[in-house]
Amino acid sequence: MASSPDIPSADNTPENPGSGSPSETPDTTGAEGGQQRRGQVRARRAAVMAVPATLALAGLAVLTAQGALGVSFSISGMPFTVTAKSLDGTGFEQFGGLDNMIKDSPNEGDTGGQVLIVTSAIKKATLDSLCQSVDLGGVNLLIKAGSGSSKVEATDLTTDSTELSGDAAFKNIEIGNDASTLDKAGVQGPPGVFSQQADTVHIDNLRQTNYATTAAVFKLPGLRLSFSDSGC
Repeated sequence: MASSPDIPSADNTPENPGSGSPSETPDTTGAEGGQQRRGQVRARRAAVMAVPATLALAGLAVLTAQGALGVSFSISGMPFTVTAKSLDGTGFEQFGGLDNMIKDSPNEGDTGGQVLIVTSAIKKATLDSLCQSVDLGGVNLLIKAGSGSSKVEATDLTTDSTELSGDAAFKNIEIGNDASTLDKAGVQGPPGVFSQQADTVHIDNLRQTNYATTAAVFKLPGLRLSFSDSGC
């Protein structure tokens, strides 16, 4: 970070007095000395203020990596489709919420900039033949991965969806939890919100309409990105 212009450089720093006589001692009581002291005080204050900001950013990064936060960014408002032949997950949670666009987003339509979504959180997920597409207005951006022997892998995965379909099976499912008490995937929802969770989830023929996805780790073997007339 650049130094404050008020802090004197090494070339302009008064030398230590040679004989100790008053004439050789720098005058710090004048205007120049006052400016030096004010510059040093401002530099120290800036350094002190930067510490809590740095700690806050580091803490946010850790929480996101641990899956303790769901989606916390402003969505574009453009939905995208995700499909997979199958999904296997360990540590599954699901609860309702709202996603927000930026103020006066061109994509808000009559939504007021908010989209009612269902957040699905999975501690560890494996997906076979992942396909993701977004309609850019007549052409689709298409992403495919994991169609070979190596499958797509994700940890601390969250998806915010408006539609989800497939053939699902759960192990040790709990339905009707308060979303703030969930503990299977490390993500908690708002207090008083209906939710469910399970030890494991398996979904065949998965299809989602999503507005946001986050993951601490997302491995996409055999990644292919292209444009197409049709989506997933």
